[in-house]
Amino acid sequence: MSILNRFSKNLTAIKYPKEKSTWNIGGIIKGQNAFYKFDVREMFILPDGKPAQSTNTKNKADKLVLEGEKEWLIIDFKELKNYVKKNKVTKVYVDDLIASLEWTIILKK
Repeated sequence: MSILNRFSKNLTAIKYPKEKSTWNIGGIIKGQNAFYKFDVREMFILPDGKPAQSTNTKNKADKLVLEGEKEWLIIDFKELKNYVKKNKVTKVYVDDLIASLEWTIILKK
């Protein structure tokens, strides 16, 4: 099962982009009421063995979704962009983001 199919189980009112886009699924997180566009892609492994995800500041998604073994981490793109700009970094670490960003959701699988 693809990461998109696995994550979609947490959404209602699911929509997909009509043309190629930087987001690949939209919907409402179960138990909430706001509709978001999500960037949901498989992570890759860095040479040091750590999982990673690449993106850019021109991404049109509202939220970035990262898959852990036991949970989904959902990060607000606007906050992520501001964090990157403010800290003048090109590489960020999940633990730093969780501690620094206000709008982050962890969903148990």
